[in-house]
Parts: sequence; structure tokens; C-alpha cells
Amino acid sequence: MLYDIKDLSLARKGRLRMEWAARSMPVLGLIKETFARTKPLRGLRISACLHVTSETANLMEALKLGGADVRLCASNPLSTQDDIPATLVKDHGIPVFAVKGENSKTYYRHIHQALDHRPVITMDDGADLVSVTHERRTELLPAVLGGTEETTTGVIRLKSMARSGILRYPIIAVNDAQTKHLFDNRYGTGQSTLDGILRATNALLAGLKFVVAGYGMCGKGVAMRARGAGAHVIVTEINPIRAIEAVLDGFEVMTMAKAAAVGDIFITVTGNKGVIRKEHFLRMKDGAMVANSGHFNVEIDIPALEKLAKGKRRVRDFVDEYMLASGRRVHLLGEGRLINLAAAEGHPAMVMDMSFANQALSVRWLAERAKELDKTVYPVPCKIDEEIASLKLASMGASIDRLTPAQKKYLADWKEGT
Repeated sequence: MLYDIKDLSLARKGRLRMEWAARSMPVLGLIKETFARTKPLRGLRISACLHVTSETANLMEALKLGGADVRLCASNPLSTQDDIPATLVKDHGIPVFAVKGENSKTYYRHIHQALDHRPVITMDDGADLVSVTHERRTELLPAVLGGTEETTTGVIRLKSMARSGILRYPIIAVNDAQTKHLFDNRYGTGQSTLDGILRATNALLAGLKFVVAGYGMCGKGVAMRARGAGAHVIVTEINPIRAIEAVLDGFEVMTMAKAAAVGDIFITVTGNKGVIRKEHFLRMKDGAMVANSGHFNVEIDIPALEKLAKGKRRVRDFVDEYMLASGRRVHLLGEGRLINLAAAEGHPAMVMDMSFANQALSVRWLAERAKELDKTVYPVPCKIDEEIASLKLASMGASIDRLTPAQKKYLADWKEGT
């Protein structure tokens, strides 16, 4: 079996971590049982470009139990947990191409090795698999039935492709499912981002000015958790509606130009490029810490920081210190990559349970209907979203009311008023 991982001897550790994650993923566990019994993915070749974590390993197991022939590569050079590829290869017979800290050349070689599988379904976390297929592996396109996309950044890229008329197969925007972005993006990113910052820096957040760039679901989660840790949270935004929401949620809102001069820690979660730039670095106080929790390492203008610096050194794991001409120091965390995965373990399994349940059920839905779909980006069907929410509620011991016949009639009738 072809694979490229760090060390196969790490399999036992990976196996235990995979089992630990599975305990907090009851919805995906139920899907595993159904897939093992019904084999809805029998014979399908799936290539996945995802963060290679213990939670992802459970998704890969579910797909294989469903009958799929799966290959996996990393969706970020720093997000792989090296014991997980080992257990997937050794214990589950799934080819994996991922090593934590791999360089750009190796990263794209791994993507090509995943695509050498000649997939009929792609699974993406950032749309790199789709973009490489469309730009450099076009011979594969006629056989692809469809794909799924996990991230805000990836959905933005794919919708752009669809608008331009160049998207060659249908994509399910898993990120946009309510049981994904309302929970994974907010609660998962919120907690894991702070976890990554704290592991990298061991900073005391209480009393610090903590700048959150972007107040989407990820930004909301980070701001909420930072405030809970005692930080003074400042939000920067380009969207006036989200900015109002941040103000009414109790946060100070200002431009990045103003925030740069007062912030102690900066975190970008926008999905856009050049959010923190040269002019901002020049205004930062000595010792400022800058990190990113968006998918790609473009939100912080790292080339500009490199040009400004008269010296650079690594002062801690995942902390690079840049000395500016003024003598002030700016600390870049996790090389500007996803700090929650670069320096920590990513989202907790409990929230990834719903995200990966969406992935698994969306793949099954694609397998059944792909030939009927247009070459565009589709939402996760509401029925799947609601099914996952119901299963998750049940696993948490919660229950909800049902409409009575009279209530159903009232909601359907326009005549009954005061």
C-alpha cells in the first residue's frame, strides 16, 4: 500500500486517541453502524483533503465501513497529528499522505498522490483538492460525480468558480449547514483558537487587549471565549451589520489601524488576505502577538513582516520573533497558519461530531443524486441538517416539543388573527 507518513510506529498512540475522540462522536458512531450494514458507498473512490486529526480518522473509518475506497491527504502543512496517519495506515488500511511540518512542495505532492486514486468524489477543507483537479489534473474531471467542502474559505472559492462557470462538478457546502457553522465555527474555533494561542505562548489573557479581526461565526466564538478568559476584546470588521452586532454583544469596535496601536494579541478569522499589513505592524507595541485562525496563511501579510524585520528568531515552539528597525518586537504564532491546529489539536470531538456527520451523509446524498445535479455549489439538504441536530440532541439527553395539530393549522392558515 502506498502512503507517506512520519512514523508507522506511532499507530498505537493514534489508535488510542482515535478511540478517545469516538467517545464524543455519537452521531458519527450511529452513521458508522448504518454504513457498515447498508454499504451505501460501495465501490466509490473518495479522495479527501482534510486536517488529519483523531476526529477525521473516525470520519475516514465511517466512509470505509460504508464501502468506499478512501485516500487522505492533509489540508494544511501544520495541521497533521502524526500518530493519526499511522493508525489509519496500519490498523485501517487507508492510504494517507500527510506529515506535520511538510513544506509546500511536499504538500502539493501529497495532494497529487491523493488524486492519483482517480476519485469519483472529493472531500475538501479549503478547496485545494478541487482547485488542483481543475487546474492541473483535468483528465480526472469527467469521472468525478461531486464533492464536499468543509470551510468558509473553501466555499467562497468554490462559489467564485461556479459564478465564473468553471466549476466542473457539483459541490455540497458542508460548511453552510446549520449543524456545522453555528457550532463548529463558533464553539469549536472559539475554544481551539484560544487553546492554540495559550499552548504556543503560555500568556495570561486576563487584562490583555485581544483584537479579533472578523465577526463571523468564527470571530464570534473567539471573542466570546477571550472575554471569558478576562481579556478586553476589540473587534475589527468591514461589514457594518456584523460590526453593530459586535457592539451590541458588548465588544469595542474599531479599525485595524486603531487597534494595531493598542492590541496585545491579534487573531484573524476573516477568510480574506492582507488583513494585518505593513502599516499595522509599524504601529504595534513591543511584544505584540499575531496569529491566524482562518484556513490559509494569507490573512497576515507575512512577506511584509519579513521585509520589515532586521532580525528573526524562534523563541518558543510556534513563536517567531521579528525585530523591527524601531527595536520593537512582533511575535508571529504558528507561522501564520491555523493556530488551533498548528499549536493545538483543533476542534473538540464533540463539535466535530456534527461536522463530520454532515460530511458522511452529504457524500451518501451525492452518491445517490450526483447525476441529477448541476455544476454548482449546493447547500446541505435541510433533512440532513435536522436529522443530525435531532441525533445530537438525543445523545445529549435533551428533548424538544412537537407542534400540536392546532398549532400546525394555525401556522398554515392566514385567516386566523387576533
